[in-house]
Amino acid sequence: MTYASTADLIADLDKHKALVRIPHPVDPDLEMAEIHRRVHAAGGPAILFENIKGSPFPAASNLYGTIDRARFIFRHTLDRMQRLIRLAADPHLFFKSPFSYADLPRTLWHMLPQNVKSGPVTAGQTRIGLLPQIRCWPDDGGAFILLPQVYTEDPARPSIFGSNLGMYRIQLSGNAYLPDKEIGLHYQIRRDIAGHHAAALEKKAPLKVSIFVGGPPAHAFAAVMPLPEGVPEATFAGGLAGRRFRFIRKDGWVLSADADFCITGAVFEGETRPEGPFGDHLGYYSLAHPFPVIHVDAVYHRPGAVWPFTVVGRPPQEDSVFGKLIHEITGPMVPRSIPGLTALHAVDAAGVHPLLLAVGHERFVPWEPRRPRELLKIANAVLGFGACALAKYLIITAYEDLPTLDIYDIAGFFRHVLERVNWRVDLHFQTATTMDTLDYSGTGINEGSKVVIAAAGPPVRTLMTEIPGDLSLSDGFKDPALALPGILAVTGPAFTDMAAAEQEMARLADRLTGLKSRDDLPMVLVVDDAAFTARHINNFLWVVFTRSNPSHDIYGINSAVRYKHWGCECPLIIDARLKSHHAPPLIENPEITKRVDELGKKGGGLYGII
Repeated sequence: MTYASTADLIADLDKHKALVRIPHPVDPDLEMAEIHRRVHAAGGPAILFENIKGSPFPAASNLYGTIDRARFIFRHTLDRMQRLIRLAADPHLFFKSPFSYADLPRTLWHMLPQNVKSGPVTAGQTRIGLLPQIRCWPDDGGAFILLPQVYTEDPARPSIFGSNLGMYRIQLSGNAYLPDKEIGLHYQIRRDIAGHHAAALEKKAPLKVSIFVGGPPAHAFAAVMPLPEGVPEATFAGGLAGRRFRFIRKDGWVLSADADFCITGAVFEGETRPEGPFGDHLGYYSLAHPFPVIHVDAVYHRPGAVWPFTVVGRPPQEDSVFGKLIHEITGPMVPRSIPGLTALHAVDAAGVHPLLLAVGHERFVPWEPRRPRELLKIANAVLGFGACALAKYLIITAYEDLPTLDIYDIAGFFRHVLERVNWRVDLHFQTATTMDTLDYSGTGINEGSKVVIAAAGPPVRTLMTEIPGDLSLSDGFKDPALALPGILAVTGPAFTDMAAAEQEMARLADRLTGLKSRDDLPMVLVVDDAAFTARHINNFLWVVFTRSNPSHDIYGINSAVRYKHWGCECPLIIDARLKSHHAPPLIENPEITKRVDELGKKGGGLYGII
């Protein structure tokens, strides 16, 4: 089945008993987001909010809340797009099984955008203040669009075939935005919209921006799809939707003919406003910073328009499903794009960009004992590949050591690497480079460091599985707990400043030097709560890789610099405490939580769901 609108999708989910309706009035300020989080955490159905305070429009969330539901939504087109991607990765597949691609012409036809004179989206107009003003976290700076499809073209060469459709943050209200007239545009570094914005600035012309909300669900998915440069998302959107991406040119803007809503506006040279804070997908707030402001021209909507949204926060959340589906579709392309790479995993529980795991071939000098050589070439290629350029920790190991190693078995992957790593030579830092805009563990916005951990060869140690009896911690450190074999978490003193941190880590390293079995303990984590960190592997991943900046927060036993290469003996120490320059973690409003608790009780609208 193909869907022309969000209402079509809702009707189909309702028919298959995958939807819950909430008919009573709900508050878009925190309450809707809390309901969404609770239903999503329970693996519950999609949600239709039929009565939203302050808005005449209904809203829907958790549409893609499980991987099975996402596959169901795209059940008639997903396999076609997967086969098309596989064919792009290996054209010889066509000759091996030509009949498997008999429907290829139809898919390619659907991928051709269609210029039309009119469409449902132009049927009605409204204003920004009447859209659902959804605020998700207590310290958010205002309401945001939470599944936007932001469309731009190169001002010098306007064409849908050179367009960009991306999911960039749009702030609807709050801060210094003029109500109904201005909204905020936040895009991170290394986003394709930046090229269009730069071209507009060079031309000294406004950048025209269209924001689509809703429409065929494939359109929202296309906005997060990591396509190669020069491939417009509108083409992928049509292929996955099973119907061509229809667009209208109206008053100088492009409108998605089948969207539920479309906001048009323009960004002018030199004009910014503070945007944010916003509770983001790393599990912390991204703070207020100057970003471009969009001057609103018009707000269109189709008849029966429904406002789709999601909620982000500490992973996993609904956006994690997008990541899984993207991997299912694009998995065959990555090894083809980077010679020698056999597997790559951006770890969702660590916030995606903070931690990449990789497996690659190590074949440079096959007659010598295996050690990282080709792996370093591959690692550099990974760090130059698309959004992987934002990676902070990249851990890579050799395919030849264990061809059956499962990169998605994170505990097994860490065990494999830590059994082999040599901290003297296997750490490779980039100490002053770019970092994900949303990651505040670095030295400033977009500034931080990276480290590649490359390990290959036979095991050199047996990992510690029990806390040793001779473990003695320095003053201020307590509550040791094993997070994984060979990884010890300890609660450290509260962070005050970097000078104090260096002294504290030096004292801890000095005390650990006397541990008899320290070679079997390759990693020690200094955290704010060791019991929490060790309780679940997802806690370990989130705490360690979102709260540390490699160049500043990695220490070790008997560390030294030799020919500008930093190394140490076991254990490596990572200071993963919350620091004064970090953004605060996301915490729900307790009053809203109590209100949603009532919905989960017998007689409540979410009884049996949350």
